[in-house]
Amino acid sequence: MSTYLLVENASKAYGDILLFENLTFVVNESQKIALIAKNGTGKTTLLNILASRDSFDAGSYYINKDIKVGYLEQDPQFDPELTIFQAAYGAEGEPMNSVREYELALHSHDKKRLEDAMAKMDFYNAWDFDVKIKQMLSVLKLDNLDQQVNTLSGGQVKRLALAVTLINEPDFLILDEPTNHLDLDMIEWLEEYLSKTRCTLLMVTHDRYFLDRVCNEIIEIDEKQAYSYKGNYSYFLEKREERLFNKNLNAEKAQNLMRRELDWMRRMPKARGTKAKYRIDAFYDLKEQADYRRNERQVDINVQTSRLGNKILELENVNKRFDDKIMLNDFSYIFSRFEKVGIIGRNGVGKSTFLNLITQRILPDSGKIDPGETVVYGYYEQKGLQFKPGQRVIDIAKDIAEVVTLGDGRQLGVSQFLTQFLFPPEMQYVQVEKLSGGEKRRLYMMTILLRNPNFLILDEPTNDLDIMTLNVLEDYLANFGGCLIIVSHDRFFMDKLVDHLFIFEGEGMVYDFPGNYSDYRASQKMQEIEAARQRAEAQEKNKPAAASKPVETSDKKKLSYKEKKELEQLEADMEALETEKSQLEAEISSGTLSADDLVSKSNRIGEVMQLIDDKTDRWLELSA
Repeated sequence: MSTYLLVENASKAYGDILLFENLTFVVNESQKIALIAKNGTGKTTLLNILASRDSFDAGSYYINKDIKVGYLEQDPQFDPELTIFQAAYGAEGEPMNSVREYELALHSHDKKRLEDAMAKMDFYNAWDFDVKIKQMLSVLKLDNLDQQVNTLSGGQVKRLALAVTLINEPDFLILDEPTNHLDLDMIEWLEEYLSKTRCTLLMVTHDRYFLDRVCNEIIEIDEKQAYSYKGNYSYFLEKREERLFNKNLNAEKAQNLMRRELDWMRRMPKARGTKAKYRIDAFYDLKEQADYRRNERQVDINVQTSRLGNKILELENVNKRFDDKIMLNDFSYIFSRFEKVGIIGRNGVGKSTFLNLITQRILPDSGKIDPGETVVYGYYEQKGLQFKPGQRVIDIAKDIAEVVTLGDGRQLGVSQFLTQFLFPPEMQYVQVEKLSGGEKRRLYMMTILLRNPNFLILDEPTNDLDIMTLNVLEDYLANFGGCLIIVSHDRFFMDKLVDHLFIFEGEGMVYDFPGNYSDYRASQKMQEIEAARQRAEAQEKNKPAAASKPVETSDKKKLSYKEKKELEQLEADMEALETEKSQLEAEISSGTLSADDLVSKSNRIGEVMQLIDDKTDRWLELSA
């Protein structure tokens, strides 16, 4: 087993803030490691250094030169003028270079260039590579290859960056919050992909289900040092607690020994030079242990909730569309006190529109939205904290309130409240733009709670928050004395908190599912199994019956005559298309075609593959 990464005695500080010191850890081939630490302790900085975007103040690191490394940034950046095609085919490496040249030669109408490109494709065995690129872009729902990067949403940019990272098939993947801005389907796809791939992985993530199912080891950065745990998230929690208990216990023992050593140090005459140096050194080591005081600082969320009346929020026959796109179709619902609702659905099906409707940021086309008189919304938006350049942490808080009322009725000055949110006095005068992504998110959450809301709407609240802060937030929300709506890709977070789900299916259709996300996925899988069983039965029944046996009848809904004929035609069409695809592949590889014929047949093979996919989907639909 070879070493892929070695970090030795690494230290990094920004101004007076020390992120980590004498950090040492190793990543070996085939390990899949999650990196866990509190916000502001340098996780992203560390990954940027490993990707040569920054450097350590002291110490060193080694990355195996014989491996390919892929790095997915937390907030990827592309040239806004590029298209998806240009960005995706822009990766380095000879196989990719040959694929890129082939794609360009196809449209050049230059026979010699096309022949040379095809020869390179053969040499690097890159034909499958080209197909794999297109398949990955399709899986990640990036089908319009001519779309410019500057028109993409945050989720699309993240998916494009993920495609670019994975396309080159790196031996060692470094991923910074890979699930941020991905919808649940994409997260589950990535989870399966990373679980099956043989590549080595170092990943920062707060998604505990994702972490559990992908990683087999955890490295925690705590008090500027690295601690390794070989196991899943549950094992990490158990062993971390054990480590902290033992450290506190050792500190107590050291304090007792310290008293005796201190007595010895004081009784020795100053003029006497026979004090053993090893014992003096041991004294100072012991003093360091004895001085240890574990201060497990956690966010303290304890905010008063405004009184909530009996009437909460009523929606009656609400409709909303943008041009021809239906976002909400005849939706009605009456919210109850203390209700906790999760919202899931693909990107672009109307989730954010729904939140903007109920908070009256936008108006419905028709229908009625009627909030109760006592409702105080707290809307945590996905776009995050908005601030002016140069604005300080304390300024952000004081713009909302000078005094905060806690859940037990006590009042705190805003500076004390900031300290409870892990912004001690020395951080309160730091400019907001200098905070880490997680610290900005934590500050944003604090500004929402400062308003004492009784109806919380949280749109992707877990992005960039560390796992320790998430645990505290979950405890607060579980006991929240108001209504709660959560839109989140974090399945663990949703499972712990919601009573039921609004499933946004597209075309304005929303249905209410009684259970959490895991219940919903289990239900979906049961439906998929049942559908597969019905397809198998249908296939069995479509087989020619033996002459001696009569054809059995069924009470199930049968295909119409027209549908049966369509099914038969689909099977014939699919067989013909597969034959045409094989012939086209042979002709393209023959080297005998003219430039125009090569372009024509290359375009046709793309059309054939799309037709096969479309007809297969329809065949499955009829078979079910």
